[in-house]
Amino acid sequence: MAAVPKTTEIFKENIFAGKVVLCSGGGSGICYTMTEAMVQHGAKAVIISRSLEKLEKAAAKMRSATGGQVLAVAADVRKPADVENAVKKSIEAFGRIDFLINGAAGNFLAPFEKMSYNAFKTVHEIDVQGTFNLTKAASEHLKASKGSIINVSATLYYTGLPFQSHAGSAKAAVDALTKHWAVELGPFGVRVNGISPGPVGDTEGMSRLGKLRKAGETESRIPLGRQGVTMDIAQSCVFLFSDAAAWITGHTLVVDGGAWMNTSFVDYPSAVLSPPTSRL
Repeated sequence: MAAVPKTTEIFKENIFAGKVVLCSGGGSGICYTMTEAMVQHGAKAVIISRSLEKLEKAAAKMRSATGGQVLAVAADVRKPADVENAVKKSIEAFGRIDFLINGAAGNFLAPFEKMSYNAFKTVHEIDVQGTFNLTKAASEHLKASKGSIINVSATLYYTGLPFQSHAGSAKAAVDALTKHWAVELGPFGVRVNGISPGPVGDTEGMSRLGKLRKAGETESRIPLGRQGVTMDIAQSCVFLFSDAAAWITGHTLVVDGGAWMNTSFVDYPSAVLSPPTSRL
């Protein structure tokens, strides 16, 4: 597979100079790379998740890679007081919030009959309630800066992917919020969009799923013939936050190599027909 170019090879440097991005789930995976790309282009960043120790390591790594300013704030997006504190810390440190990435999410494989009541509720609390909480807490600052929001979604519910009813239904709700907020916040100059990543190989989630498939099985079911990498998603993030997307709002951009359109992709191997019941 040819190397995916970095955003700095495509977009001008410093297009986000003087801007601030706040990202939930920014300590790892897709959201880490999305945030790092923003910092590479001049933004200051605040990353939040529950574990401050992991966040501090991620922030230090990001600062080292970019030379930019990155603040780590521990927060559970399910708790309004936590996200309000994260917004407060962001303003105290950098004076403004221009971009918001709602990336905190929970997921696992489970048929709904074996899923606990609490497991289903927890995923919705993180994905849906968490997205609402952080956006509500940051909304006045986003209005002031005429900023932009990206809600990280998923294509799970497009075809009814098996063993993902909890996450799929949560992301369907997130996509609905994207549309509602685009209409409500648009008059204030705030754009609201989403990104739905496909199978991204360099993430924890795909590494777990990959163990259940034969080598090359995932790639063979993707029309473009390869799994994504986190940089694929970061490129879309930079585009949607840039002035190039100034008239785009209420849209959820699918970045998946065409995977969701190939219905055979939902045929899980027999190894997942009896996955363990969630302990949540």
